[in-house]
Amino acid sequence: MAFDIDMIKGVYANMAERVDKARELVGKPLTLSEKILYSHLWEGNASKVFTRGKDYVDFAPDRVACQDATAQMALLQFMHAGKPKVAVPTTVHCDHLIQAKVGAVADLKRANQTSNEVFDFLESVSNKYGIGFWKPGAGIIHQVVLENYAFPGGMMIGTDSHTVNAGGLGMVAIGVGGADAVDVMAGMAWELKFPKLIGVKLTGKLSGWTAPKDVILKVADILTVKGGTGAIVEYFGEGATSMSCTGKGTICNMGAEVGATTSTFGYDITMDRYLRATDRAEVADAANKVADYLTADPEVYANPADYFDQVIEINLSELEPRLNGPFTPDLSTPISEMSEAAKKNDWPLNVEVGLIGSCTNSSYEDISRAASLAKQVSDKNLKTKSKFTITPGSELVRFTIERDGFIDAFNAIGATVFANACGPCIGMWDRYGDKAANGPRNTIVHSFNRNFAKRADGNPNTLAFVGSPELVTAIAIAGRLDFNPMKDSLINEDGEEVMLEEPRGYELPPEGFAVEDAGYLAPDEDGGSVEVKVSPVSERLQLLEPFLPITNESLQGMKLLIKAFGKCTTDHISMAGPWLRFRGHLDNISNNTLIGAINAFNKKTNFVKNQLTGEYGAVPDTQRAYKAKGIKTIVIGDHNYGEGSSREHAAMQPRHLGVAAVLVKSFARIHETNLKKQGMLALTFANESDYDLIQEGDTFNFVDIQDFAPEKPLMIEVVHEDGSKDMIKTNHTYNLQQIAWFREGSALNVIKKESAA
Repeated sequence: MAFDIDMIKGVYANMAERVDKARELVGKPLTLSEKILYSHLWEGNASKVFTRGKDYVDFAPDRVACQDATAQMALLQFMHAGKPKVAVPTTVHCDHLIQAKVGAVADLKRANQTSNEVFDFLESVSNKYGIGFWKPGAGIIHQVVLENYAFPGGMMIGTDSHTVNAGGLGMVAIGVGGADAVDVMAGMAWELKFPKLIGVKLTGKLSGWTAPKDVILKVADILTVKGGTGAIVEYFGEGATSMSCTGKGTICNMGAEVGATTSTFGYDITMDRYLRATDRAEVADAANKVADYLTADPEVYANPADYFDQVIEINLSELEPRLNGPFTPDLSTPISEMSEAAKKNDWPLNVEVGLIGSCTNSSYEDISRAASLAKQVSDKNLKTKSKFTITPGSELVRFTIERDGFIDAFNAIGATVFANACGPCIGMWDRYGDKAANGPRNTIVHSFNRNFAKRADGNPNTLAFVGSPELVTAIAIAGRLDFNPMKDSLINEDGEEVMLEEPRGYELPPEGFAVEDAGYLAPDEDGGSVEVKVSPVSERLQLLEPFLPITNESLQGMKLLIKAFGKCTTDHISMAGPWLRFRGHLDNISNNTLIGAINAFNKKTNFVKNQLTGEYGAVPDTQRAYKAKGIKTIVIGDHNYGEGSSREHAAMQPRHLGVAAVLVKSFARIHETNLKKQGMLALTFANESDYDLIQEGDTFNFVDIQDFAPEKPLMIEVVHEDGSKDMIKTNHTYNLQQIAWFREGSALNVIKKESAA
């Protein structure tokens, strides 16, 4: 079934004219990314050439996707927008609130009991506003989107940073905060700084143990976690066209880990095959009619250095399987070098758990290749040394792999099959119960996308390494981090030395996909009579009150809340795991604000000085004390502040508690935008060394905030406890519209004002 086929055909009907006009204006051939961007301008046909990395541009995305954890806040905001129905096709996917503990059936049953209030809210609000609803157990948002909604040449936004997964089907798909989603759902333009372009030329062909996952692990090694910031990564070359559509999705998915705005591939026969296999022949037929517009102009890929801001070349025939980690997704080690690296860094060699699946690697191809290794365990009389889990990405995949015997193969080696949900990938893994914070030092390997400390199991001492599903499976069988399946043998139960054969699988199921209940609920045609109820005493849901504007006067005499040291991701600012249950209740979830950030003055977490009392305490408690006295505060941070998830809670919580400004060395893109949307000041040091000037008892005065204007630095007077002062120059990227968000209190306040006009 092809969802929204009329919308898709409408996009294609306009594409030729819009791309041709843009090419004429630019005066040279266009990349695929440029074709999609210029064909989705809010104004229609382009009237000017946009400067990459500088110009803010209004776009008109084709659709919006929300996962349950972020959908709560997004839809609570949308309810205040004054609109009877969403303006573009929108879906909600219940995938984050299902904890992995026992197995699929028991875990899903428990989730439906413990989170029924949230699921009922999301179902009712979706029904009221014309939003498609995917029930708990239907699958992970990004896999479901790839199977049902993604289409070549389209543009979508989603309230999850791994929305970029849809680039595997040739989209420009971008992760955003909920406030951005509200703009689009309300029928307004969506603003983005026109991205820079990074081209990745893939030569050769994958074979043997090397998988698409190894491509993005290598790219992460090259670009690091911030090297793609502000850029679209566009893959091309013979290696790209030879790779499966779902393999492309894996690469795009993890593009979020290099900070990229998104990643994408040009339309090719593998996408045509995938569309037809997922019952969307009508989309494939429509795409084929405009195929030349769904990839870059030939001159671009022939001479990429002339058209991209940066070009990377990777020979897939020479690429070696690798593991990235621990604690960061860009520390890459080829498997042949792992033994030496592990000894050098004292990484525990014993692997306690191997986990495959998640939104990154849960395709039929991924599972079939891993299953081919699982079958060898019995065939070669081996015994799996590590615990092993599988997280299918959707009910469509789960039902099909069960029909084809793959789940039986996994069960035969003692594996646990979790629900079709995010589970361990986003911290919803009950591995240690309430003892996670003091868990033992140990090693796990998984095929997920992120491996920050405490990300999977809440244990800060778990070293998580990211690899392909097939490499993770082989390592789990061997039980050792340094196992190289290309060279190392195993001793079976008979004492014989055996080698694992190369994994084999299927790009698509030979007998086609099958499913009994995909888990989709269509909304009513007219949801006007649907009542959305939120109990005033609920601990999980809370109706929102508009933020009041931050006044110029309140930016004088500000106090320092925390000076964060080193990496400070959205997981540090607003943790997931058990806190997911409060994602719809702003005041309750604010009790985790910045509790994971390291205080630069004592190198402790959740332990900061209260300047009113001189005592030390938890960050949220300290901030609430300032709020009670009407004192605004500032947060100081390091590089790439807000790296990671798109969760806008990391911006809304500090705002709710009274933080007015965040001053850092550099921001991750989504988080900077989220701060702006919530009416806060997101600033960077003009001189990074000024970070060192900030002292624990400082007071801050914004001396020229009355002159806040685009491209005009803001000066901050920092008053130290001894009475001495420093004047710090700060930069910002606000344009006039974003300054209006600040002056009105939030972007949502502006939307409400415009809707009422």
